Amino acid sequence: MQTWKTKRKSQNAQKIHKPWKARVAAIIFLLATVVVGFYDFPQAWNQTAGFLKDKVHVSLPTLNEHAYRLGLDLQGGTHLVYEADMKEIPEADRADALAGVRDVIERRVNAFGVSEPLVQTTSTGGAYRVVVELAGVLDVSEAIQQIGETPVLEFKEQGSELDTKPTPADDKKLVELQKADRAAAQAVLLRAQKGENFDELVEEFSIESTKAETKGMILKMTAESTQYPAIAKAVTQYNPKPGTVFWKTVEQGSSMEIFKVTEKTTANNMRLSHILICFEGKQGCSKETTAMEANIQISKLKKEATPQNFSDLAKANSTDPSAATNGGDLGFATSNKYVPAFALAAETLEVGKISDVVETDFGYHLIYKQDQTAIPAYNVQHITMKLSSMTDVLPPASPWKNTGLSGKQLKNAVVEFDQNSGNPHVSIAFDNEGGELFGKLTAANIGKPIAIFLDGTAISTPVVQAAIYGGTAVITGNFDLDEAKILAQRLNAGALPVPVTLLSQQTIGPTLGALSLQKSIIAALIGFALVAGYMIAYYRLAGLFSVIALILYAFLNLVVYRVFDVTITLSGIAGFILSLGMAVDANVLIIERMKEEIASGRDLLSSIHEGFARAWPAIRDGNVSTLVVALVLYVFSASFIKGFALMLGIGVVISLFTAITATRIYMITAFPKQAVKMSWLSGLPKSKKV
Repeated sequence: MQTWKTKRKSQNAQKIHKPWKARVAAIIFLLATVVVGFYDFPQAWNQTAGFLKDKVHVSLPTLNEHAYRLGLDLQGGTHLVYEADMKEIPEADRADALAGVRDVIERRVNAFGVSEPLVQTTSTGGAYRVVVELAGVLDVSEAIQQIGETPVLEFKEQGSELDTKPTPADDKKLVELQKADRAAAQAVLLRAQKGENFDELVEEFSIESTKAETKGMILKMTAESTQYPAIAKAVTQYNPKPGTVFWKTVEQGSSMEIFKVTEKTTANNMRLSHILICFEGKQGCSKETTAMEANIQISKLKKEATPQNFSDLAKANSTDPSAATNGGDLGFATSNKYVPAFALAAETLEVGKISDVVETDFGYHLIYKQDQTAIPAYNVQHITMKLSSMTDVLPPASPWKNTGLSGKQLKNAVVEFDQNSGNPHVSIAFDNEGGELFGKLTAANIGKPIAIFLDGTAISTPVVQAAIYGGTAVITGNFDLDEAKILAQRLNAGALPVPVTLLSQQTIGPTLGALSLQKSIIAALIGFALVAGYMIAYYRLAGLFSVIALILYAFLNLVVYRVFDVTITLSGIAGFILSLGMAVDANVLIIERMKEEIASGRDLLSSIHEGFARAWPAIRDGNVSTLVVALVLYVFSASFIKGFALMLGIGVVISLFTAITATRIYMITAFPKQAVKMSWLSGLPKSKKV
């Protein structure tokens, strides 16, 4: 009998031994909870880092406070539903036609400058629809006008040169036309000088194609501005007061300009140097360098760079072709010369300092600010009026003629920046048919303009410098970033493949969206607190371990939303809260199974293992069926329902991991073996076995 009892104790001791691997896993889970919590809420980490730096002089890296991507219903915006008319489209081609509708609308929406737009298609019950969500856009009429237009885009060449050389009579007629033009401009100038509303004068008289968008404004004109050098020189020389209308018109080419100074400001004139490391996929990069290789190289240069050796490092390493001779020196210029990311980094950099690594469309940069001075700058508004030319006296023998190249062959147009000068230009790409036609067209018109017409009006008349093959081309000119964006937007505004009809429209105000978000967060926190309170009150220690696992579950959900840039919607939050309930349900099943095993006479450790094993089939079946439903909703729905399905599916997958893995590890490693003798503490039935 003595031998039997000794053997039994040995077996029991072996059962309650907690493996070191489980203890390590528990520590890792706890650390992971803290780490992902700080990642989800970087403000808390940054405040902690700032406190440690101030109090104990310990420097910790800070985290990027990247905001979560909110959907239309949480930040406000416009919700539009269009239906495509497929009557004239063969049934076999309708899916492709609907995709074409979506692509065109998406290009227009992107050109509209909307933050995180969403364009989705649905085709159920014979109805083909496109759902457009424009977060942050509250002017629904403007959005509808932008998306629903059906313009015709055409590329045209000149018919021929002027029939004859101008005669004295033609010269006299031109003088008369120009005299009338100058008189008309002088009359408008006098009205402006008398104080008439300049915006209304721009709207009535300016022939500038972008006046509806720009209102004739030119921002931060300095002495170095090249768009209107005479005016730039005059405003910086005479320093006029805001509201001053220039005393005379300025003739430039085939136009006359009337200028008004609206505001006096300043611009930073910075002398910068840079080191550029380009890599595969970046503009103008001819090297087959990967992003990782470029990052390693620029990080190494960052460690080595000083103001004293910056020029030498640029000459030896920079992929900017000019760096070999100028050491990366960009000279003095204001920030509007550079691309936005580069300009922002330069503006915030102290004189004499070298920036952190900056990524632009051209690659990775290090920026060294050698010097900076504040120079006068002016916001100027102008009216562009026509000044007749000889083509108005002797028009071409034939008008612009069609070439067969149209918006049907245009794939897209995007704004890019010249790698050396930083000036904006518009890059266009054609499909195979369009690329071949464009190559022949440019070869036949070298030195001549090829005009781009939208709805019968020329929006750009670039001159062909050389034959262009390959299906891509660049339109350059003396235009600023806004003008380049507008040109790209108009090029992309090709005709829709099929007619579309607006079925419904809805506008959600930002105040309502913010209120919905606030209430959703409060509801989620209250729900979590109630669930946690119930679990701890009813299941005591076992419930506490479940709540710790649920905290990890919530943090992991937020990590997935940030890493994969998931759009958080009101319905998506409902899906998350529903998945939280399922995660709790899994823990309840596990604990109830453990209670049954302990009641049957098992010890704690074997009850934990057996409880998880017996609860798993029910947990698996319930979660898999929910995942199937979420998948069906995601595939066959759109808009808010899709957001609900996505966040529900993410929550279910994560809840399976935390309930089966994290909770189990916590219970194996941290459950006191004597607690099973105290049901008031453990939440489990009393047991003599430990």
